Amino acid sequence: MSDMPDKTQQILQAHAALIWHVVRACQNRDLMPQIEPILQASEANGWNSLVGVIRRILSGERHPKLLVGLDEEDSIIVTSIMRGLQDPSTLPDPDARPDPAVAAAGMAQMIHEAMTGSTQALGVLGDMAEQMLKAGGDMARLGGILRRLLDGERDPDVLARGMGQRGEQFVAALLEELGRRSTH
Repeated sequence: MSDMPDKTQQILQAHAALIWHVVRACQNRDLMPQIEPILQASEANGWNSLVGVIRRILSGERHPKLLVGLDEEDSIIVTSIMRGLQDPSTLPDPDARPDPAVAAAGMAQMIHEAMTGSTQALGVLGDMAEQMLKAGGDMARLGGILRRLLDGERDPDVLARGMGQRGEQFVAALLEELGRRSTH
């Protein structure tokens, strides 16, 4: 998946608010009560290992052994928290909105790779679809059409049915990116 937008940057942007809140709570103990609901929601979403390490960071631990046993995404988040504690200028912007063109390019690349036999890309898409379905709205609809995209459906009217304007725009950008990849 070498042509995809930087995976680390995507993960950091997706979790920027969490990273920022943890660093701020470490720097200002008065903010600790504000982070607890965020951690509880993260645990409810199955991020138990990550939340366990974050709780250790909040209690003052700061060693590389915290990364042991974490998956790639959790390791990137914890590394960003630790780096942000040392240098707050490295923190991702919690208010930045993801660039839809970058997201469409990344998803198109994964779809293309899954269609050409990459089981890793297929697994990533499956995980993405599951998360998108949980998000609701256009994201859920987009997660629901991934199988159709993998099966070769390219009709924007069929794929974007029931989506709002932003969803339709994303599907159009995704189809454009898929079209570029099919000509290479």
